[in-house]
Amino acid sequence: MGTVNVSKLGYVGFETPDVERLVEYYTRVLDFALVEGDDRGAFLTTGADHHCVVVTQGAAKARQVVGYEIWEDLDSAEQRLKEAGYATERRSDIGPGTPDVLVLPEPATGVALHLMAAQDGSGVADRTPLRPTKLGHVAAYTPQLDTLQAFYQDLLGFRWSDTVGDFFVFLRCNADHHAANFMASQKYSGMHHIAYEMRDPNHLISMLDHLAQHDYRLHWGPGRHGPGHNLFTYHRDPDGNVIELFTQIDVVHDEAKGYWEPRPWHEEVPMGPRTWEVDMATVNQWGPIDPPSLDH
Repeated sequence: MGTVNVSKLGYVGFETPDVERLVEYYTRVLDFALVEGDDRGAFLTTGADHHCVVVTQGAAKARQVVGYEIWEDLDSAEQRLKEAGYATERRSDIGPGTPDVLVLPEPATGVALHLMAAQDGSGVADRTPLRPTKLGHVAAYTPQLDTLQAFYQDLLGFRWSDTVGDFFVFLRCNADHHAANFMASQKYSGMHHIAYEMRDPNHLISMLDHLAQHDYRLHWGPGRHGPGHNLFTYHRDPDGNVIELFTQIDVVHDEAKGYWEPRPWHEEVPMGPRTWEVDMATVNQWGPIDPPSLDH
């Protein structure tokens, strides 16, 4: 049995008690484009894909669904999943832009995972100066880290990028350092944070000024992480979800070589996947640790 090779993080779904408020945050503050929506829910995008954020009416709940694109057709993926003992559901009614989707539960969390060959286009032609370039990654808590890591690596084809201590794992599905990261926890559940990529530090600074104009303040950053080495900032959306805006994340140009593109801020050269000590420099090379960031 082979893996179902995920190629890209497609979208993340949020439930919210106030659809209008969250949509206003994504469109007026983060400058996303609204593709479709009403008072019950909305589909928003940063670019060509139909959507990368799905908002639905409900109790406040982040990461209630995660969509991934895969390299292969859904028929063969469905067969591989069946051979691995996973029950899947083939659906054409998930939403606009995704007419053919495999649905299965994520082990240890029960979150709905959507697998698709691709999304339809968004039809969004404008390129605004503030809008993030893409949905970068999503971090979540899990009570069974080993089980979830094995599922993503052995079944979905993710590669290991880094681990902090023995409780925070970073996994990649393409050249970017991570598309998914998971923190072991018996105390917390749900999403740890969601991250959107900015083009460069200047783009990030412009967005931070825009956040300030709308009274959104940072609770951590700017700083530079050890794993991934991304320049980061964190703030909270209107529902209290932690939003990371980042740039300069590590990339792997050649999986056979297995090391990140050389950067002057790397601790060693060449720099490849490793297990990091739990200390200040790992969490933030530039300075303070945000206390909740490693609380598990």
